[in-house]
Formats: sequence, C-alpha cells, structure tokens
Amino acid sequence: MSTYSYKDQALALAGVFQAANLVEKVAKTGQAPEDALASSLTSILNTSPTSVADVFEGSSGVMMGLRVLRSVLQKEASSMQTDTIRYALTLLHLERKLSKNPAMLTEVANRLEKIKDQVNHFAVTHENIIAAFASLYQDTISTFRTRIQVTGEMRHLQQQVNADKIRACLLAGIRAAMLWHQTGGSRWQLLLSRSKLLGGVESCIHA
Repeated sequence: MSTYSYKDQALALAGVFQAANLVEKVAKTGQAPEDALASSLTSILNTSPTSVADVFEGSSGVMMGLRVLRSVLQKEASSMQTDTIRYALTLLHLERKLSKNPAMLTEVANRLEKIKDQVNHFAVTHENIIAAFASLYQDTISTFRTRIQVTGEMRHLQQQVNADKIRACLLAGIRAAMLWHQTGGSRWQLLLSRSKLLGGVESCIHA
C-alpha cells in the first residue's frame, strides 16, 4: 500500500495504545487480557503484512487499544489512563531513535527471525516466547538514554514473568509505532488531525 487512510493510522496508533495499556495493567494488577496480549505479541512477528489491518489480524485484534485511543482523543478525563498515555508517547519517541539506528534495526530483525522459529513450537503467549521478546527489548531499545519508567505495584513488578511481559508489550508498542510512522503518522497528526483520527477510530470500532 502506498497511500494510507485515517483508518489505517487509527489502527496503527491503537496498536501503540493497546501495548501501553497492557503495560499499565500488568504493572498495576499483574494481569492482562489474553486476547489483546496475544494480538499485540503476534503483531511483532508480522513483518510482511499485506495491509495495516493485517498486522493485527483485523481491527478486532486492537479493539482494546481502539477504545483507549478513542477516550484519549475525546479527552474523557474519567477514562484517561495517565500512565498509558505517557508510555504511548514515549514509545513513539523511542521508535524514532530506533529508526535512525541501522545496526540495531538489523539486530532486531535477526532476533525476530529466531523467535519466529520458536513460535513453531510454542504459543506466542508462552513464557519462553515472552522471555525472548523481553530479552530482545532489553538488549536493544532499553539501551537508549530515554527509557520508559514503568510504575505499578512492586509485588507485581518484582515477578520476573511480569517484568518479561511488560518488556514484550513495550516491544509490541515499538512495532506499532513503526507502523504509525509508516502510515504518515506524526506528532503533528496527533495535534492537528485529532477529529479525523477519531473518525478513523470510530470506523474501525464499528466495522
């Protein structure tokens, strides 16, 4: 695809917000919706999609993210998750740093190919796969000076399985942020095209 619609941009940005919201949920409750988690993690390995929707296996794959994004764009104070927004905006910033680092991009691509092989033996939400995603994030994105400070319940954050899940979700957020920029998304889009993005969100939700 060479031209992208606001619906495409909404799907990509919903992927970022879904990943960010999953991080918040795991950090604060130790739990994450299995279907949303599976869709976000699967999107990391979908490196040759035929469309934006294909990355998430349809809009249903980022329905949680679409609803969070809608509440953010509508500025509904009661439903706005401050940490989710902070994570999402930082992910967009980190993806720009990654895009300017060819060596790191190559390392990410090579490591993802190995994880794809593992997925032939384990489900994408298996702890072995999540640990592999987490290790990849820690060895690459985490080395940037700008880092995401995750806040939550210490009893959840101190569990290795949750720490891995958080890093894996952050990697999913980076993948969605890459898609957002590939569809023409930018910080200016967020500021100047909010109503058009919201229209894209609504069409995805009601598709």
